[in-house]
Amino acid sequence: MSASDTIPKDFFKQFKSKEEFHSFFNDLFKQGVEEMLQAELEAHLGYEKYSKDGYGSGNSRNGSFSKKVKTDNLGDMVLNIPRDRNGEFEPRIIPKGQRMSDKLEEAITGMYSRGMTTSDISSQVKDIYGVDVSEGTISNVTNRIIEHVKEWQNRPLEQVYLTVWMDGIMLKVKQNGKYINKCIFIVIGLKNNGLKEVLGMWIAENESASFWLTVLTDLKARGVEDILVACTDNLTGFTQAIKGVFPNAITQLCIVHQIRNSCKFVVWKDRKEFCSDLKNIYTATNIEFAENALSEMERKWGSKYKYAILSWRNNWENLTQYFNYPLEIRKIIYTTNTIENLNRGIRKYTKTKVQFVDDNAVQKSVYLAIVNIEQKWDMPIKNWGIILHQFMTIFGNRCKLF
Repeated sequence: MSASDTIPKDFFKQFKSKEEFHSFFNDLFKQGVEEMLQAELEAHLGYEKYSKDGYGSGNSRNGSFSKKVKTDNLGDMVLNIPRDRNGEFEPRIIPKGQRMSDKLEEAITGMYSRGMTTSDISSQVKDIYGVDVSEGTISNVTNRIIEHVKEWQNRPLEQVYLTVWMDGIMLKVKQNGKYINKCIFIVIGLKNNGLKEVLGMWIAENESASFWLTVLTDLKARGVEDILVACTDNLTGFTQAIKGVFPNAITQLCIVHQIRNSCKFVVWKDRKEFCSDLKNIYTATNIEFAENALSEMERKWGSKYKYAILSWRNNWENLTQYFNYPLEIRKIIYTTNTIENLNRGIRKYTKTKVQFVDDNAVQKSVYLAIVNIEQKWDMPIKNWGIILHQFMTIFGNRCKLF
């Protein structure tokens, strides 16, 4: 039997307007919730109202108090919350300290995670749910995310990551009354099931090898015993920092970063031809052909762009590690594109927040952006079976699959 079969056909005739209809059901909902609260209290006390079983029980009813609650469908509602004399009763329907429904809190958090400002969220909630929520209340709701961030940042990690990608993203944050650029250090790890995960985020005023040493030490403290291949930019001292914590890790400098850095020395009219020649280096089939291509670059451009060529010479060992691996592994380790794609996603979610009032605001926004992006990382990377076999052949027991 459907609900419509149990309601008299003339029931709705009593309502003269939509407002009367809503008011009736608001009152009905309020009455229903209050009856449920009374039932909860009765279960807590262990006896019905006015029952003799309550005599000498050590606890009893103690009236009620008014509480304004924000709901997602019915707007603001004032409920009478019953209480007991001993102050032990904690209702589950409307928990202590909670003034809005879980669904409404989830909606606010969802809007915040997609880059909406607190003022925009306040207006949106008012339009959709008919509830007045101040920007301060929205900040309080989103501040609870910080506890999730702390748990996430301190969670245990895998013993071994086959590859990690490390990079930083710069965002403006208020400190000592003025906005400055701060670096958010981010690490992505490739697990032995082919899935990626963000291992954490760390905040500092500048990107430096010394702070990366702190990041790597934190990873080790959280259970990481080994990293097979670490992909980074060519920040001075980065390789030494990695070797200081994970001495067996292979470090591969990002080819794309290297191209950008060397092109800084090249004038615009030469850049296209210069980059075309560079391509012969990083797309070579093996290290020997790559070395020959670099020598040809030096012969052709060395006198005009000495420092551009010198940067390749100085970083050659760490730039060419990927030549030691099969093509499938080369594709995932020769650049930091994996983490740069993540950084672009973070900027997409945070683009409306040009500036952040403090470190907590940055952590909330970046964490929620990461959560949204990671939801799409639900499949192993392409050709994972082949790649895993290659890692096992090359690194053996260091893969720790079993």
